[in-house]
Amino acid sequence: FAVINKFMTTFQSLGLNASLLEAIELLGFESPTEVQEKVIPILLNKKTDLVALAQTGTGKTAAFGFPLLQHIDTQNHQIQGLILSPTRELCIQINHELQLYGKTLPKLKIVAVYGGANINEQSKKIKRGAHLIVATPGRLKDMINSKLVDISQIQYCVLDEADEMLNMGFYDEINDILTYTPSTKNSWLFSATMPPEISTIAKDFMNKPVEVTVGRKNSSTKNVEHQYYTVASRERYNALRAVLMLNPEMFGCVFCRTKIETQKVAEKLIDDGYKAGALHGDLSQNQRDAVMNAFRKKRIHLLIATDVAARGIDVDDLTHIINYQLPDDAETYTHRSGRTGRAGKQGISIIFANRSDKQKVKRIEKKLQTKIKEMSLPSRETLLKSHIFETVSHFKKTTINPDIEPYLDEIMPAFEDMSKSELIALVLSKQIQKITFPNNLQERISAEADTYKEHKGKINEKKSDVDRFFINIGSRDHYEWTTLKDFVRSYLELDKEDIFKVEVMKNFSFFSAEKRHRELILERFDDLMLDNRSIQVELTKRAKTFAQKKRPKKTKSKQRK
Repeated sequence: FAVINKFMTTFQSLGLNASLLEAIELLGFESPTEVQEKVIPILLNKKTDLVALAQTGTGKTAAFGFPLLQHIDTQNHQIQGLILSPTRELCIQINHELQLYGKTLPKLKIVAVYGGANINEQSKKIKRGAHLIVATPGRLKDMINSKLVDISQIQYCVLDEADEMLNMGFYDEINDILTYTPSTKNSWLFSATMPPEISTIAKDFMNKPVEVTVGRKNSSTKNVEHQYYTVASRERYNALRAVLMLNPEMFGCVFCRTKIETQKVAEKLIDDGYKAGALHGDLSQNQRDAVMNAFRKKRIHLLIATDVAARGIDVDDLTHIINYQLPDDAETYTHRSGRTGRAGKQGISIIFANRSDKQKVKRIEKKLQTKIKEMSLPSRETLLKSHIFETVSHFKKTTINPDIEPYLDEIMPAFEDMSKSELIALVLSKQIQKITFPNNLQERISAEADTYKEHKGKINEKKSDVDRFFINIGSRDHYEWTTLKDFVRSYLELDKEDIFKVEVMKNFSFFSAEKRHRELILERFDDLMLDNRSIQVELTKRAKTFAQKKRPKKTKSKQRK
């Protein structure tokens, strides 16, 4: 590597060898990010464990990738390094980036191991030789149990997006996988936040790790402006459309809490002419790949997603993150908002908060040590003005179709009796005909807030005005009271306060609502099918009878058994 340009001296000073510096030049990297500048020298010069706290999108893959590649001995055909990542998408992405970083290294072999692909093919690639494995916890655990992979001799183990893996419920899998690795290895843990479980992993599986923090612990990126709108649940979609009208060039993610809500919002947006796509757990892997490819190529501008489905997704240039519904914890909000405001660009994270979410907003402010600005929803007049100017801008950018030119002389006389302003008004009126504008949103929300306390008081005073309902789903269907409440009220398009006293059993659950919602609840759930299963909702008097009929009597033989 003969010539290093003026930018490469910065990377060279970190201690990287000539082959990796050549790859850096070919990739067009100019200077290291903060996390790379802090982490790379430590991992190159010390045999140490490390915990690095940095937001998604700060260059963490290169921060551990270059030192890892420099330590690998390509003449040794054993598995020397393991990288665990939370999702298939991130696993593939890390593998792709490491292949680029190591393109100047002879005979380097990296294998990606993840669900949704043929496990035998992945096993064959490993047997043919792999210096590094990039894996999701679930698939790697399956391969270990089937004796298709041996990680007992690895020298390096990287946990990337560690808090994401814990949020997805991989704590036990990570613990199990680490027990198959040697105690002499170096462990490098990268995370955006520091929940207690990560401290436990560091204590149990790491030896006096060096800690590096980029920015503040548990903080959101400084390039993100945080805003919130007070919105009743039934007005969320209208509020979303209002925000989209004010930001016609938006390229972002809209986060919902349930799969049903995600699909419903995406379908509504598509019906209203927006380029949107849904990403949730009910999609097949091919459908997920198609949606993500379209989003990365900006063929769709809005990705409507659940937190689990969006884990590990890394797409640049997102202008906005919209929290259609708030998550329960500040860590999840941090991950959501961290997907915008990257690479020195500004981003906006918007929260739609109902009355009961106000305490969550305060907790997020305290956790992130930042101010979330309260916003007012725009009036119809503001939205109309924004849309008119956006329409004019699009008209000016439109390329004139040459097929029209031969007919212009014949067409012009039809407009001779119209002035320029009349013609413009006519064209704009035709365009506006296609749009329905959310009307008086802020006024409706304010009026509803004024009556909330009185409404809540009536519920407490008149218990006879409350119905108790049975529903035939429970904890075996992976519901807890918060997620079941979200599912019921979002499907019914009711406010969070309208569904209460949710009690989840193993095979069924109960919830309460005012009698005025009885007809709506029974009618909407009358023919609902979920995962090829009929969802039944009944008033509790009939429900108890139903449950008793379904419950088999115990026999003596069963009792003995």
